[in-house]
Order: sequence, then structure tokens, then C-alpha cells
Amino acid sequence: MKRLALVAFTLLVACGTPQEQCINRNTRDLRVVDRLIEETQGNLDRGYALETVTRYEEYWATCQDPVVVDGQTVYQPRLCLKERSYTEERPKAINLADEAQKLEGLRAKRKDLARQAEAVIAQCKVEYPE
Repeated sequence: MKRLALVAFTLLVACGTPQEQCINRNTRDLRVVDRLIEETQGNLDRGYALETVTRYEEYWATCQDPVVVDGQTVYQPRLCLKERSYTEERPKAINLADEAQKLEGLRAKRKDLARQAEAVIAQCKVEYPE
């Protein structure tokens, strides 16, 4: 019972206060632009981008086949092919001039979003005081 109460309390705290929820909800675009700026700056620093590719491979596994013997179901093991996916990051060539221009545009957009976010954050603090 104590464990259940602890889990419920942890989930409740993880949700955040109404003020935090309001701020998070209204600054989502700013956080996305921040991540894009970080990624673009990393690309410029490296000189190339990283591309995530999903690949698939087959492997042998033990499967259980149901077989009815004397009216009872018995599971007989056998080898079968299964498939699993994995991701890998590969370098990708980029145009550094285009990437620098993209970074400038993202930084300008971030300034606009930060200005808008200030008003929204102030409104959330008034609406949901802590």
C-alpha cells in the first residue's frame, strides 16, 4: 500500500504545478527552436550532420509451437527467424553556408518567441500564483 501511494505521489509531482503546466504548454515552440539551434550549431561545429537511420536484421530464436498430443496441448521448441530493428547515426554531408543561414534564422525566431514567452509567463504567474 505504501509503495502504491509513493508511486501515485511521484506521478502527481511529475505533472507539475498548474503554473508550470501553463508555462510549459505556452513555451513549447521556444523549446523546439532551442533544440533546433543546438542541433544546427553542432552540425556547423562538426562540419556535417548526423542522420538517424533505422535498420533491420534477422536472427535465429527459439519459438514454441503448440502441438496437440493425446488431447493435450504441448509446446515444442523449434528454431525460427525473427526480425529486430535498431537505429544508427550516420554522417551526412551538408552545405555549411546554408546551415549558417538556417542558424541565423533560428536565432531571430528564438528572439521573437522569447519576447512572446515573457508575456505568457507573466500571465501564467498571475493566473496560477504559487
